[in-house]
Amino acid sequence: MLFRFSLYGFLKNQRYFEPFLVLFFLDQGLSFTQIGLLVAVRELSANLLEIPSGALADLYGRRRAMIGSFASYVVSFLVFAVGQTFAVFAAAMFLYALGDAFRTGTHKAMIFTWLRAENRLDEKTRVYGFTRSWSKLGSALSIIIATGLMVGVGEYRWVFLMSMVPYALGIINFLGYPAWLDGEAKNDVSLAEVYRHLREAFGRMARTAHLRRLIAESMTFEGTFKVAKDYLQPLVRHAALAAPLLLMLDEKHRGPVLIGVVYLTLYILSAWASRQSHRVAQKWGGEDRGVGVVWWATLVVYVVLVPLLYLGWTGPAIGLFILLNLLQNLFRPMHISRFDNHADEHQGATILSVESQAKGLAAMVLAPLLGWLVDQAAASGSPGAFWPIGVMGAVLAAVMIATAKRHRIA
Repeated sequence: MLFRFSLYGFLKNQRYFEPFLVLFFLDQGLSFTQIGLLVAVRELSANLLEIPSGALADLYGRRRAMIGSFASYVVSFLVFAVGQTFAVFAAAMFLYALGDAFRTGTHKAMIFTWLRAENRLDEKTRVYGFTRSWSKLGSALSIIIATGLMVGVGEYRWVFLMSMVPYALGIINFLGYPAWLDGEAKNDVSLAEVYRHLREAFGRMARTAHLRRLIAESMTFEGTFKVAKDYLQPLVRHAALAAPLLLMLDEKHRGPVLIGVVYLTLYILSAWASRQSHRVAQKWGGEDRGVGVVWWATLVVYVVLVPLLYLGWTGPAIGLFILLNLLQNLFRPMHISRFDNHADEHQGATILSVESQAKGLAAMVLAPLLGWLVDQAAASGSPGAFWPIGVMGAVLAAVMIATAKRHRIA
């Protein structure tokens, strides 16, 4: 099953459009504020669907939920490819959110169920980090293919169309999962059962201070990262226009080539970081202390980003964005393992869906706010317009560090 779990992540990350999504929207004439609103549409939709989708996955079958998720992604990619207006892109974002809602939390719960059956639950951080590393290796291959498409075809829409193929293969992969990973699935699930399941899961979270703290950490760390990471794309494109080594290429190809190099480096290093997450936990005496170390490192990175982005020092700023990705890939396996320590197995997909909803809610608020701040910074004439990213990240990281002792989980 480790092979199938890893194959899922490998295929899931064949999103050839991802390194170019912001550039695609800019090419369609959208502002950073409008792009932020599209992100908010995606996150709001995911939030409305996330919790009931987790409950349906727990009750109706997790494999079935994953198949429905990937089918929704395929339709979303098609709509992106043919769309031309903000409204159509918003519809595509809704379909993408539907795919996210039925996927996030569900597959992690399946992994934990398998680990329990194999009596390997003590390996959860290592196993999740291993499967996540294959997701990042999938991203590395994805960026090579995406860069080839952009250089060879030069049309953003093709990266959406080609993304449909690996997602169709992903559906075939799910059909090979053993039926018992569905959990205690039922063929006829009533709304009353879904409501009762949700009430039990929320009741457990309301009574468990540890779970509430973990949700808060997801909102601040993951929500901020989710919004900030996409600003790497315009930074890299700006750097490509002035990079001496790329002057032999025409201006149209410089951006895709440098984006390919930067993201390939990022994904390979992220894969390595995911596999090292359990070592960080071991070195610092557990997941909770390991996460605390990552929080401090993240605060330092965001603080240093502020002057670099304000002064327009693109090269060093790109390096710190890569470092943020490494920190997020150290954080994520440890953080998810902490949830499993405090959640009932039969509510696993629901609890992890709440976690995903929480970080999505944070992104829904932060994305249009950050987009507006960047537009305002650009209008003010400062050397670099992206410095609000560092300010926002540093403030939220500082708050979580300051409140850590009061809500210590270990």
